[in-house]
Amino acid sequence: MQLPVLSLPRAVPVQKERQPKENIPQTRSERETLRSNLRTFIAKHKPVPPLSTQELRRLSEQFVAEHDIDSKYLDYSIVLFNSEVWRDQLATVPFERRLLLLPKCLRIEDKCPAPFDEFGLLCKQCGLCTIQELQEEAEKLGYAVLVAEGSALVMAIIETGKIDAIVGVSCLSVLEKAHPYMEAAAIPGVAIPLLQDDCKDVTVDLEWIWEVIHLTSEDRTYRLNLDELRDEVKSWFAPDQLEQIMGPTQNETEQLARAWLAKDGKRWRPFLTACVWKALNPDSSDEAPDSLKKLAVAAECFHKASLVHDDIEDGDDIRYGEPTLHAEHGVAVALNLGDLLLGDGYALIGQCDVPDSQRAAILRVATAGHRTLCLGQGAEFQWARRPRPLSSLEVLDIFRKKTSPAFEVALLFGANLVEHDPETSQIISEFSEALGIAYQIRDDVEDMSEEWVANDLAAGRPSLPLALLHERVKANPEALAVVDRAWRRQSSREDLAKIESLFLEYGIGDRCRSLQESYKEQAIRCLAKLENTSLKGLLRRVISKIFVMEVKDWCSEFEARNAASRSTVAGHVGGLNAVSG
Repeated sequence: MQLPVLSLPRAVPVQKERQPKENIPQTRSERETLRSNLRTFIAKHKPVPPLSTQELRRLSEQFVAEHDIDSKYLDYSIVLFNSEVWRDQLATVPFERRLLLLPKCLRIEDKCPAPFDEFGLLCKQCGLCTIQELQEEAEKLGYAVLVAEGSALVMAIIETGKIDAIVGVSCLSVLEKAHPYMEAAAIPGVAIPLLQDDCKDVTVDLEWIWEVIHLTSEDRTYRLNLDELRDEVKSWFAPDQLEQIMGPTQNETEQLARAWLAKDGKRWRPFLTACVWKALNPDSSDEAPDSLKKLAVAAECFHKASLVHDDIEDGDDIRYGEPTLHAEHGVAVALNLGDLLLGDGYALIGQCDVPDSQRAAILRVATAGHRTLCLGQGAEFQWARRPRPLSSLEVLDIFRKKTSPAFEVALLFGANLVEHDPETSQIISEFSEALGIAYQIRDDVEDMSEEWVANDLAAGRPSLPLALLHERVKANPEALAVVDRAWRRQSSREDLAKIESLFLEYGIGDRCRSLQESYKEQAIRCLAKLENTSLKGLLRRVISKIFVMEVKDWCSEFEARNAASRSTVAGHVGGLNAVSG
């Protein structure tokens, strides 16, 4: 096995999960659903901001009643309602005329080295919390940023006249108190509530903040509903749709392959193909052309073929909760069906109604991805013939070769349907590598269960948790011997139970999640080089969709401590804008 070319990205702290308040939806998925329903409600009723407190409450009560939402979420819905009403106007405000207001309680209070002045926290960029990341990104865009709290401060900032929009992060009570001032000034404001109310070491939905601070009308896709797009892509895999895209099946072999293609799946790869086409297409409202559907299905053909072959190679008998192809029909039939799906993918590329130069570019992408994936699988086979402990970098290199190519192929398929510059393709490739590694790490973390220890680990496959554990236990000879036997595929039942306890003892799950966040951040950094605003914004939102983070928690206000005099704040915000501009 060749030495990997990877290096580990900088470590990213992982937010600890805490119990959220009862008056906030428990999961990010639930919060996203609420926001999506709110946008539909607002599109239907078309309320015009600024909304008075009474009008906002009345409309929110109507929304809650129509969607049968628990009344305990009313206050949360009111805050979200006001934010969604202002969303489109916020998008038209230049970044340099916006203020990002962050709460000091986002810091890790017991470890934070930052001092305070009358304006709030003076971040020392220590990297222990999320404040540094958010402040750096917002200031790079042109925002003025304050790390402070209090409705008095909000009012003082509004009265300076130097800010045309505010993105505020705080607890519900502060956001509710700030609303009358925002309404009176008729200033666009989007509020992101904290997820606890105890004002210490709180957490927040970071993906939501990131989405809002990047919101701009220059991004033609910022109003695109990604859930609706994903549902549309999934509909292309219904049997009748596949027949329209691929043609009718002629025999039992084609029927079996088509049925496997239509089986359940996350459809991330065809979704990515559609996303990039939407972002680069001059009119993102255009209906999906046949060529896009063919390439999206081709991306899934390649993916499903790799799963068929992987299941045979790994000896897995269950996929999607059902018997795998080889378990049901035998190895020979499954191998043939996997090969047929590969052929179907290349046939679909050939059928695309695009210029020859674009078709050639798409074929180059597909063949390069195919080869890289096979090389990654080959590296794993060579390890299996002579098993030995692998370093975390070596395991991550296998991820880079086996998982990242599928994302790269899918993204570049969409890009090559539209004219774009070569630099965009290079950035997409770098983005795909980091995204694929983060995705595979996420799978390893999700698999760290008793069932996984008994099955996948017993099967002796390279895994990141096992690599990290081997690196951590080198000072413990007894534990090292147990982990070494696992790497050499010589584990006993007792060894497997011991390894499960060692994972907990050495915090391997947390270390894996930290690495996942690091590679996810690396993917985000790649987007900074993109000049196409629509593609940059859409890919950033795609990351949020793929990695739905169940961030939990909330806070309470220290109004007197955080209030600053209006005149002093006016001068300070002016200085911030001078620097930002």
